[in-house]
Amino acid sequence: MITLAPYDPAWPAMFAAEAAALREVLGGLALRIEHVGSTSVPGLQAKPVIDLQVSVLSLEPMERYGDLLARAAYRHIPLGDFDRVYPFFQKPAEWPCTHHVHLCVAGSVQERDHLAFRDYLRGHPQAAGEYLALKRRLAAVHHGTTQESRERYSLSKTAFIASVLERAAVGSRS
Repeated sequence: MITLAPYDPAWPAMFAAEAAALREVLGGLALRIEHVGSTSVPGLQAKPVIDLQVSVLSLEPMERYGDLLARAAYRHIPLGDFDRVYPFFQKPAEWPCTHHVHLCVAGSVQERDHLAFRDYLRGHPQAAGEYLALKRRLAAVHHGTTQESRERYSLSKTAFIASVLERAAVGSRS
């Protein structure tokens, strides 16, 4: 079941603790670790899962990251072609998860867009409210008990995310 929890002020500290553990495991491979996803937006209800975006110089060889992240109890979740640009890992290995790691190349579109989306929601409470309303509707439709259902929940947010990124781009040009 996809459950949205009230914002927890402990989420930033949970991110910081996990980021420190990942820096230890990944060493210099982790160029940047950012708190992304809904738990990174103060006041926003969210699935109680800390999303960490880890920026690296290269995603190759992918096995290196899988082996290192396994030491921190993460399991790679294959997502087909998307693995080539934004591989996904979850902790613990089985659902429900407490943490997600998303790898991306530093300076890539994935890195930029996820940070722009987060930052826009942080600075625009109305957009964050619209996003929450969408997430509530989608959580009622997608049961979340399978990986496929969780992917459909995530993919169903694509149009809204694109509209926020457009607003963020317009705002950055102003």
